[in-house]
Amino acid sequence: MSEVKQENLSQTASYGTSHNDLNVTLLMEPSDIKMYPTEDTPVPEGQPVKRKKGPAPKMLGNEVCSVCGDKASGFHYNVLSCEGCKGFFRRSVIKGAQYTCKNSGRCEMDMYMRRKCQQCRLRKCREAGMLEQCVLSEEQIRLKKMKKQEEGTARTSAVATPGPAPEMPPLAPEQQEMIEKLVAMQKQCNKSSFLERPKVTPWPQSQDPLNREVRQQRFAHFTELAIMSVQEIVDFAKQLPGFLELTREDQIALLKTSTIEIMLLETSRRYNPAIESITFLKDFSYNKEDFAKAGLQFEFINPIFEFSKGMNDLHLDEAEYALLIAINIFSAVCPIFRGEEIKKQQNN
Repeated sequence: MSEVKQENLSQTASYGTSHNDLNVTLLMEPSDIKMYPTEDTPVPEGQPVKRKKGPAPKMLGNEVCSVCGDKASGFHYNVLSCEGCKGFFRRSVIKGAQYTCKNSGRCEMDMYMRRKCQQCRLRKCREAGMLEQCVLSEEQIRLKKMKKQEEGTARTSAVATPGPAPEMPPLAPEQQEMIEKLVAMQKQCNKSSFLERPKVTPWPQSQDPLNREVRQQRFAHFTELAIMSVQEIVDFAKQLPGFLELTREDQIALLKTSTIEIMLLETSRRYNPAIESITFLKDFSYNKEDFAKAGLQFEFINPIFEFSKGMNDLHLDEAEYALLIAINIFSAVCPIFRGEEIKKQQNN
């Protein structure tokens, strides 16, 4: 991860059931994203050039049209081309045009000849790799525009005249009691973690990016916070009604599958939009740069902050977060040894 090489990051959080010790191992190792240059493969003359799927490469500003040599404006119909050749190819395909060459189809295509010989220009478009299936017909374009206009009108109307919010039926007393218990359980788990705060490796004061010891200390700091978060999840799950009635194997399967998603929920609950930071254990606040200093990549950091911001915008309360976490534990998609018992708990 970044400059700090870690073989892996694993920690075992242990707790006891009525008869067995249950060990849950969380392995967190964000994969490095590497970009490898591709080798150019020569294309036989006269054959269309095939471009790999995916977003078009970034334009530098000095590219030329693959058909006529004029300045290219971008990738059109699968080929780097100018606006003129783009429009010419589109019109030719839509009209099903048939052209005739006075030179038996042997014209060399350039900015001058493109106006003189349409047949050779169309042939060069196809040889360069332009695809007819990429061209929308006039009717398709018209219908697409109409659909967009209708959707825009519908959205505007919905915003202008919002309907009354549906009335939710009141909760039964036992449901209200269950929610209050979940909130109390979660607060107790958070309090236990807060008491463990002095044991966390301190965040280094030095800002030297080249100091290996400083980088390792930051990484250890984040690792220990993650381990404490896992322990919170385990402690919370143990108190959920019916969880300890499951087999040891089912408990492990549910926790291992749901832990990462629950950690994201917990992270979003701690997000502070005013300073764009995430606060752990009330005292430790970190922005994106702090995560990066600990060795995490921005490909991993950015989705965490985007998710946290999105959840924060929903303004969920403690009860809603507690319910989401409980539902997530019992709804984890994983191999289940006693599926019927899981379904019973989900229905409850």
